[in-house]
Amino acid sequence: MACREIGISVRTYERWTSGKALKVDGRPGAVRPEPKNKLSEAERAAVISVMNRPEYASLPPSQVVPMLADDGVYIASESTIYRILRENNQQHHRGRSKAPIPREPVTHVASGSNQVWSWDITWLPGPVRGMYYRLYMIVDIYSRKIVGWEVWETESATCAETLIRRAVIREGIKSNPLVIHSDNGSPMKAATYQALLEALGITKSYSRPRVSNDNPYSESLFKTCKYRPGYPAHGMRSLEQERRWVRSFVEWYNTKHHHSGIGFVTPEERHRGEADRILDNRRRVYQMARERHPERWARSPRAWSAPDWVALGPLTEMADRADAAS
Repeated sequence: MACREIGISVRTYERWTSGKALKVDGRPGAVRPEPKNKLSEAERAAVISVMNRPEYASLPPSQVVPMLADDGVYIASESTIYRILRENNQQHHRGRSKAPIPREPVTHVASGSNQVWSWDITWLPGPVRGMYYRLYMIVDIYSRKIVGWEVWETESATCAETLIRRAVIREGIKSNPLVIHSDNGSPMKAATYQALLEALGITKSYSRPRVSNDNPYSESLFKTCKYRPGYPAHGMRSLEQERRWVRSFVEWYNTKHHHSGIGFVTPEERHRGEADRILDNRRRVYQMARERHPERWARSPRAWSAPDWVALGPLTEMADRADAAS
């Protein structure tokens, strides 16, 4: 009650009285004492002087540090030397090779089914230790429906082409614009695979090199698959058994799994355009329940809703525009 009166939280009071309170001002603009392990100005100048010697001027700190250690000299850690060079504008790309160019993430937005697909390959345990089958899977990012899947013993561009063809035929993709996103694996970058996408009028999209979270929909789908009860963690005796299990998983995921990312409707319902009707019915059910017993509802009924569009990639600017328009 005292904390409430003076306008602080109980946790703040407990921190003040625990004996472990900070002895310095914790505010962002506070003036704090310098750390004890900080190099002095003379030591920083010595680092610059050493790095500018003729024998070290063309070498990076990662090469200079072990050379100094061999001579029995220590001036600072490697990371500290890098930081001092950057602060003094002496850390630049050198040599004939091109400097690394940061790649901006590509953003694709889907406001309906069969506009943006994401696909990837994962390994499934085989009959013996060290033997794996390859699970190819395509997911529609708007509806989360698995629109194509196959299990093969190898990972190749030929298998990827077969998967894409079957999915396009099954979904009836003809002249509609479609984007297929994947990582940078060898089947995804093969010339024959890219030629197939061009022939089908499909726009190809790839994750940035060495960026692990540019294909989140496929990665999330694989996690759901591998943590599903009954997953053959110890392997299957044959390829056919593996395919039967994956078929049962796909049927459950598409038709029975109420996906949290799309308003707890099934991917199949969202894919067929039935999600709005289902969500409207849920809202009516909750509104009627509230009207029967208003005393039991301290707040508004649950807002059953699903996103109108889904994005693959950052949407900071688009989100800002949407907020401004609303």
